[in-house]
Amino acid sequence: MSVLDMTIVNVALPALSTAFSAPLETIQWTATAYTLALAAVIPTAAWAMGRIGAKRVYLTALVLFTLGSLLAACAWDAPSLIAFRAVQGLGGGLLMPVGMAMTMRAADPARLGRAMALLGLPILVGPVAGPVLGGRLLDSASWHWIFLVNLPVGAVALILAVRLLPRDAPAGPAAAPRLDVPGLLALSPGLALLLYGLARGGERGAFTSAGVLVPTVAGAALVAAFAARSLMIRHPLLELRLLRDRAFAAGIVTLALFTCGYFGSMLLAPMYWQQERGLSASAAGLLGAPTGLAVGLAMQVAARRIDRVPPRRAIRAGIVIGALGMALTALQAGMPDVAAWRMVASSMVMGIGSGMTLMPTMATATRALPKDRAAAASTALGINSQIWASVGTALISVILGTGTGGPASSRLAYAVAAALLALAWLPASLLPGRRG
Repeated sequence: MSVLDMTIVNVALPALSTAFSAPLETIQWTATAYTLALAAVIPTAAWAMGRIGAKRVYLTALVLFTLGSLLAACAWDAPSLIAFRAVQGLGGGLLMPVGMAMTMRAADPARLGRAMALLGLPILVGPVAGPVLGGRLLDSASWHWIFLVNLPVGAVALILAVRLLPRDAPAGPAAAPRLDVPGLLALSPGLALLLYGLARGGERGAFTSAGVLVPTVAGAALVAAFAARSLMIRHPLLELRLLRDRAFAAGIVTLALFTCGYFGSMLLAPMYWQQERGLSASAAGLLGAPTGLAVGLAMQVAARRIDRVPPRRAIRAGIVIGALGMALTALQAGMPDVAAWRMVASSMVMGIGSGMTLMPTMATATRALPKDRAAAASTALGINSQIWASVGTALISVILGTGTGGPASSRLAYAVAAALLALAWLPASLLPGRRG
């Protein structure tokens, strides 16, 4: 539901701009507000799970997301829509880390890859179905339905969660973790400011203006201050001491570089098909569907195999394939009138490499951690993903904004993304070389 929502709303931004008679820059805040709320709430995930239990946190997140969807569908102007999207973000920010933590706790470490493969199913469904479903809803109904479609899904999810998720008692009053208030006041605003600055810098194609530079630097300073403090206190909001585990640290760095290149490149294909090839948004969405399918299917196979093969070898192979596919896409993006199937095929190669890398790396990084560290690990992975996806998007946007435009800029942006994927091979070399 949350992955579908993000992809659908991105497709619907021009339609929302028309419906509310608001500039596109204003309507883009519907996406930005969601991201900022998500960044602000993710750091509380581990503490909340320890305080009231993972199941209750997950149910709360589902209620917030579904309620936010209903409110967004009832929005009467752009500011109200932006506010209600923030409510959605508060719920959406908890769904992934809490869901991952529950999965890690329930799974046998020897079969963690299989569990992660199941957890990755939304990555198969979202990018494939989101653009197509969003275009269909906008063409045949109205913008309200891009949010109303979440209500039946949210209702079914709540019923299933109540009935099927195992009860987990929160820690007793004496053992319950205390909320690290100074840490929260540093990390949540720091992440929000950092992601806001990166988003604005990406939109403007530069980071030199005060409106971009000040929040970016302030956010980075707050995050750095949080990190320094967390290493000195006994019960920090986010347990950074997990990075002392070699596999977890190597996994975090591998994912940071790969996420930066992979998610940063996601804005390139729609722009290429629409601006350089003159295709419609619906056609661009359909041409992107095979890549999403390749990612999802490769992830299902690779994440299961990671339980049985040497992780380092398998993940490095995925990185090489992903970087090769991205490099082929860069090469062809600069060619005039290249056949569409060739661009799609090279993008699918990149997708296969991505599916072989993302979830298998998460499984490998967390396999040896004690189950009582699952909440802290999933929270760290969620924050890591959000930061580096935003860095990648901003970096690619700046390259496009400062380049010469046209095929040359697209080619350079794809080449930078390929280089980032390739760099992930270095920290992946520090991942465990044996199973288990």
